[in-house]
Order: sequence, then structure tokens, then C-alpha cells
Amino acid sequence: MKRQQAERRGRQGEARAAAWLRLKGWSILDKRVKTPVGEVDLVAKRGRLVAFVEVKWRKRKEDLDLAIDEYRLRRVAAAAESVAHNYARDGEDLRVDVILLAPGCFPRHITNAWQP
Repeated sequence: MKRQQAERRGRQGEARAAAWLRLKGWSILDKRVKTPVGEVDLVAKRGRLVAFVEVKWRKRKEDLDLAIDEYRLRRVAAAAESVAHNYARDGEDLRVDVILLAPGCFPRHITNAWQP
């Protein structure tokens, strides 16, 4: 039952992050893109920039600082690299972003979170 609840909360967090990005002028190109090397929660575009977004939801704001680490970012970056050709045209910029969510606080958007 805990796994199902976590899955439901994760989907809700992704929906909230997508809505927040739309309010900021982004278009959502795709959700939950699965690849052999990892998953991208959201693919968003604004202007000539395509962002592959990892979304993390935590019950407590204090837990957000530990929600993302190098291992998770590396997996998202690998997944993004494997599918980038499906979303970006020549000359468009790509980046990996993170959106951290918790009840009672605004989303924290970390831009260009992965820089190898």
C-alpha cells in the first residue's frame, strides 16, 4: 500500500509541477518519459530552451534538501540525453532542471541542476 501511495503522490507532484511551469510560460511536451537508462518526469519547453525536469515531492519542507543527489541527477541526465533528439531542434538549448515540492511552500525550481 505504501508503494501505491508514493506513486500517487509522485503523480500529483508532477501534475503540480507541470501546472506551475505552465504558469511560468512553459509548454509541457511530455510526461514520464521512460528510457532504458532512467526516467524523465517532465519535458518542458520555453522559447528555444528544452528542459528535462526531475520532480521531487516530500511531506515536509525540511526534507527537500535531501530529495535530490548526484546519482539521481546522473540518471535523469542520461535519460534526457537518450531522448533529446525527440524534443529539441538544431540550435535549441537543453538542460536538466529539478522542481522540489512540499505542502505549504512554493515550488523550488533549480535550473540547470546537472553540470557534469
